Formats: sequence, structure tokens, C-alpha cells
Amino acid sequence: MIPKGYRRYVAIGDSTTEGMDDRDGNGGYRGWADRFAEHVARAQSAPLEYANLAIRGRTTARIRAEQLEPALKLEPDLATVVAGMNDILRASFDLSAVAAHIEDMQRALVESGATVLTFTLPDPAPVMPIAKPLRGRVLALNEAIRTASASSGAILLDLGAYPVASDPRLWSDDRLHANTAGHERIGRALAYSLGLPGFDDSWTAELPPPPARRRHETLAAELTWIRLHMLPWAGRHLLGRSSGDNRVCKRATPTPVILEP
Repeated sequence: MIPKGYRRYVAIGDSTTEGMDDRDGNGGYRGWADRFAEHVARAQSAPLEYANLAIRGRTTARIRAEQLEPALKLEPDLATVVAGMNDILRASFDLSAVAAHIEDMQRALVESGATVLTFTLPDPAPVMPIAKPLRGRVLALNEAIRTASASSGAILLDLGAYPVASDPRLWSDDRLHANTAGHERIGRALAYSLGLPGFDDSWTAELPPPPARRRHETLAAELTWIRLHMLPWAGRHLLGRSSGDNRVCKRATPTPVILEP
């Protein structure tokens, strides 16, 4: 156990930090940030406060503009900064601008005295074959995140370097967000990266080989995904709308992490 540990953890980011699609059973989402907060709280004797300022659909520029200053005002000594996927999905993707925003957010929090963690993005191609054209953007952003973290002093979980991170069985039906098992793994991986006692690299273990699917089953699954997820997403963006429009973050005020027995 960490005798003193951390006083306040603040998470900033987009839908993955918000916790989609790890449902909490009460109409909301849990997610890796909630799970990571619980791991930290269990590892120390002092209580931990936790705030989550993330909002789905946010680009890196908006996260920096809307969440960084409020996060700094909360004076965290532990923080996570995860962003970039919403930028990658846009035609206007600007790698250098996104990388600069990420490094600036990391650096501002590190210089405020916080221990900062981040992670690279999984390869989307095994999860969403239609996203293969975006793979180059993900790999380029991951390199930029590695460079930014080395420069700012943020702790890097190189999630994208491990094939298991792209196993479709750890992703939800929309193929953009981790499912409960995926969020659970990320939470454990962050705890290991932070050096919390009781955590190891078992999160990197690959899953058993999946059962083979017939061609018609694969085609049916692709058509269902296009109808339920891709077309509604494309429609929103054609109209200039976002899933995060008119939404607020789920945990604006730092509150104690309550651990179940």
C-alpha cells in the first residue's frame, strides 16, 4: 500500500475517458478512468478525490480550450490526458496541431505538480476493417504522443503497441469504444504503468483464438454495423452535429472515490 499516495485525480478527454461503452447499470458509464481511480484509492491509505471533465465528441483543440483550465483550477496531483480519435475521424485532421495540443496539456499539468498519464491509440483496422485508410493517421499520432510524453514528462502507456488492444472482443458494438472488458484492461494497464502494488503486465495477454465465422455471418455483422452505427454517425457529421452537443461532463466536482467492500 502507498502510505500517502495521491490526493486528487482529474481526467480530461473525450468519450473514451467519459467511459463509453462501459455501462454502470444506472443509465451512465463507468469506464477506465473510474476503474483507475478505484485502483489508486485501494492502493493507498489516504482518501482520493476524483473528477472527470471528459465529454464525448470533443476534439483535442476543444479539450484544451474547455477542460484544461478547469482541470488546473482543481489542483490535481494525478491526471490523465487522452485525446485525438475525434480528430483522426475528421477530414480536416492536422497532425502537428493535434500533437501540439496534447503536449501543451500534458506539460501544463506536469508543471502544475501533477503526475500525468496518457496512452497511445489501438490500431483500428482489426476492429473496424472499413477504417483501414485511417490506420496511417493513428500510427502517426501515436508517434507524436510518444514524442510529446517524452518531452513533457508524462507517463506513457503504449497501448497501441500491443495487439490485444485491437482485439474486437474488447470493443463495443459501435467499434469506436471499448466494452466493459476493454475498459477493465485499460484501467489495470494504467495502474501498472503508475507502479501501483498488485498490478503486473498481465493486461498484455492475448485472448484465446476466436471461433471461425462463416462469410455470411461476417457480411451480416458488417451490414448491421453500417446501419446502426456508421450511417447515424455520418449523418450527424454532415449536419455539423456531435454526440457531445449540449452535454456536460459527468463528474465536474472532485468527490471521494467510494470503494465497495
